[in-house]
Amino acid sequence: MHPNVTVPDDGSGTGDRDDAEAVAAGDGAVLLDELRAAIGKYVVLPSEEALTAATLWVAATHIQTALQHAPRLAVISATKGCGKSRVLDVLYETVHDPMMTVNTSPAVIFRTIGKIPPTLLVDEADTIFGPKASGDSEILRGLLNAGHQRNRPAWRISGPEHKPTPFPTFAMAAIGGIGDLPDTITDRSVVLRIQKRKPSEKVAPFRSRYAAPELNALRGRLAAWLGPLRSTAARMVPTMPVEDRAADTWEPLVIIADLAGGHWPAQARAACVAMTRFEAVQDEQTNVKVRLLRDIHRIFERAHNPEALSSQDLVAALIQDADAPWAEHSTKGLNAHHLGFLLRDFDIRPANYRFAGGRQAKAYIRNRFLDPWARHCPHLTEATPDPAHGVAPARPAQGKPPAAPAGSLPIGPPGGPAGPKRTL
Repeated sequence: MHPNVTVPDDGSGTGDRDDAEAVAAGDGAVLLDELRAAIGKYVVLPSEEALTAATLWVAATHIQTALQHAPRLAVISATKGCGKSRVLDVLYETVHDPMMTVNTSPAVIFRTIGKIPPTLLVDEADTIFGPKASGDSEILRGLLNAGHQRNRPAWRISGPEHKPTPFPTFAMAAIGGIGDLPDTITDRSVVLRIQKRKPSEKVAPFRSRYAAPELNALRGRLAAWLGPLRSTAARMVPTMPVEDRAADTWEPLVIIADLAGGHWPAQARAACVAMTRFEAVQDEQTNVKVRLLRDIHRIFERAHNPEALSSQDLVAALIQDADAPWAEHSTKGLNAHHLGFLLRDFDIRPANYRFAGGRQAKAYIRNRFLDPWARHCPHLTEATPDPAHGVAPARPAQGKPPAAPAGSLPIGPPGGPAGPKRTL
């Protein structure tokens, strides 16, 4: 056992026996090494820490019944073709009792989760939580939020007598999608921000009939190793390097690492610190970008919603707001380059535009903001009428507004890319 772990005495007199079993299962460190290598064989995760987290999360699904929290694994990408579905394929072959679902109704999931829950694998979450989602999306979001913690049932009227019935929600879940998930889910997740592989990053082709036997064998060995350790795991109180909900989310992964021993306890805690710090930065950056969208909306509104505003005029209006952070942005305040960088993730870029009087300049077309405003600032757009005077969609002077960027900002936590070849 790791020295930073406390196993309270439950009065059963079995503590010494369970501890001995945990020590005897020291091969768990070797097993986790093999699982880590197998995952890295088929997918490239954004960092070594992310690969460590994915490995521990898979193992933790095999002791769900012993846990107080069921961390979500958010597998998200900025664009399609980044490999998030392949990650879910690998998880499907290694986690405890996988239940793969795309657009499954909440009612089905309510009736599937029981005392021994499956591991939910939810793909294409962007279609569930996107702007065109059905009313079921809020029910599913509530289920995923409640299921993060034990003893949070969902009550429904059920049966021929229409009696109030509690349905269990506690189950580990991996959720894959393009773009960020709802904040309440991300806050309960270990987040893997997947990027497209570089040409130099090679992985083995994933074919179920070839890959499944190898991965299924690892799943069987994980179950055999962790099955006898459930009572020990249930009583462990590991020392955590983070607090509050982050500690709740990462504790099951750290418990697995402490059960394995070797280099895993230190490696798990290092991954926990690096990835939670990175997500805190991401959250801060997202808040800044949403603030920018709101401020730009206000500037367009004050200008009576013209088709476009020049980059120069938009920057000037932003930095003149004494209550906004833009005058202190970077070392010399916000400029056109910074503005373009902040708006790039929303697929908004300046284009050449011919203003009245023949003046031509780089400008931001108002119509390009409509979708980001609707997604990120819906309270602003609900009561905002379309531009007056029947203005047609903006037409830049030279060509159409740029297409979506081919790449994305670097989003992996510290540690660099995690390719299939690693030194453990």
